[in-house]
Amino acid sequence: MPEFQFPKRLFVLLTVLILAAEGAAGEEFFYRYESGTQYRILSTVEEEVYLNQRLNHRARILNRIAVEVGEVQGGAARHEAVFETAEQSRGIDGGQWVWSRQYESQFDRDRLGHITIDSAYFMPVVRNVPVFPGRDLKPGDSWSAEGHEMHDFRDSFGIAAPYRIPFTANYTFLGSREWKGSSYPAFSVSYIIVTEPEAAAGVFWPRRIVGSSSQIVYWNSEAGREAAYEETFRMVFELSDGTVLEYRGTAEAELIESAKLDKEAAAREISGDIARLGLEDTSVRVVEEGIAISLENIQFEADSAELVVGEKAKLDQIAGILRRYGDRDILVGGHTALAGGEEGRLRLSRERAAAVADYLVKQGARQSDRIVLRGYGAEQPLGDNNTEAGRRRNRRVEITILEN
Repeated sequence: MPEFQFPKRLFVLLTVLILAAEGAAGEEFFYRYESGTQYRILSTVEEEVYLNQRLNHRARILNRIAVEVGEVQGGAARHEAVFETAEQSRGIDGGQWVWSRQYESQFDRDRLGHITIDSAYFMPVVRNVPVFPGRDLKPGDSWSAEGHEMHDFRDSFGIAAPYRIPFTANYTFLGSREWKGSSYPAFSVSYIIVTEPEAAAGVFWPRRIVGSSSQIVYWNSEAGREAAYEETFRMVFELSDGTVLEYRGTAEAELIESAKLDKEAAAREISGDIARLGLEDTSVRVVEEGIAISLENIQFEADSAELVVGEKAKLDQIAGILRRYGDRDILVGGHTALAGGEEGRLRLSRERAAAVADYLVKQGARQSDRIVLRGYGAEQPLGDNNTEAGRRRNRRVEITILEN
């Protein structure tokens, strides 16, 4: 059987948290935005995948969405968002989260939750959820609104444009509910999907898709936005060759607001620390995502991802710096010089990033769900691969303190 690569459930699960929502006045839910607000959504998904009704494998998925609210006009706000997914690795990576895919998107959303978005964007997957009724609600009150999912079927079935699946979402105001020791006004969201796509250009396509989602959203009245959400889901794909794929799982997510980070000032401070500590082959620079600490010519045992003793001592110092920015997630990226084959370079760079990430977790710099690792191979050189000095710069691991 071929290996099917469906979109990560992570993005389907996170729509209720996709905006910087503010302002629940009494028992009326509505969105209110402030330009410049930054926040991220972190979700962990536990998923079982069945092939022809037999358990094929289990997966743990970390979803991370970084959002910045732009112009606010007439009760609606422009949002710039980056959607990332990572899977928890097994074996060589020590159980760390390995980057899988990234999407960028921009969209508008009004005070009641309706999304306006260009057809070119694949994310968010679930749209117009939640949509509020624009009236006061009492516990037990219910309402319904139309929504839809937009799926990325490019890799799986050669369907170029986002594939739209409509549904009717049903809501009920539940009153006060507890989540992680605190009480929040909460509402439930549930919907059922049934659709029969047209034949795709490839060999396989989904002849029928059925599914369901059942969610509870916890509303932060003081902040005027969602605090968290949890979901149970099921999706079944009946394929044109007779194969049946089924995804069952649960998800838990929370919204974390990010304070503004003065990247230039932070980079200067970290550079001063590195100079004071006498850390060789270590540099700092401001990048779009945040602040990158580059460990150049990082040393591992020959042909392996085992750090030499001297590099562990350096990472002990770096861990202390990272703890000062403990409210920020980090990305650990592995890089190689231009040697060997592309597949080998990617594998080695990922293994070495994993070794650094694992050591930082053991040193208490971050919990494992606050670090994502990625192997770049030789894709992003800093130096000239034709010189030894350039190759030394390119054999590096970068630890990026993420702005949001």
